[in-house]
Amino acid sequence: MTTRTHHNPPSLPNNPAFSQAVSVEAPQRTIYVGGQNAVTLDGVVDGDIAVQTTQTLRNIEAVLADAGATFDDVVSWTLLVVDGQPLEQGFAAFQEVWGTRAEPPAITMAFVAALAHPGYLVEMSAIAVV
Repeated sequence: MTTRTHHNPPSLPNNPAFSQAVSVEAPQRTIYVGGQNAVTLDGVVDGDIAVQTTQTLRNIEAVLADAGATFDDVVSWTLLVVDGQPLEQGFAAFQEVWGTRAEPPAITMAFVAALAHPGYLVEMSAIAVV
């Protein structure tokens, strides 16, 4: 039997159009974290790509915790960065929060013309297995 649970932690805005994550319970539980940005309950975090990357990762960390997972459970990342942003600063912030892992997950990264809100500089999604 497969069970799906939608996760919307109280520290993030609630939107009826999407869930922050969906975990699937089967032999192993898979958690699909929807695209996260640098938002808090107060709105979009003002700052450069490093600041926004750090907040985005903190949001993913909150979603994973709500689903009973950690960064160590992530098997895949997708990163979208607005074209023209200094990628090195974003990756430096990512590395600072993410750290190093003996077996790093798969990563997809793409430059995009824009994201859903004009203030967003980065968007990340993740897949975790626990």
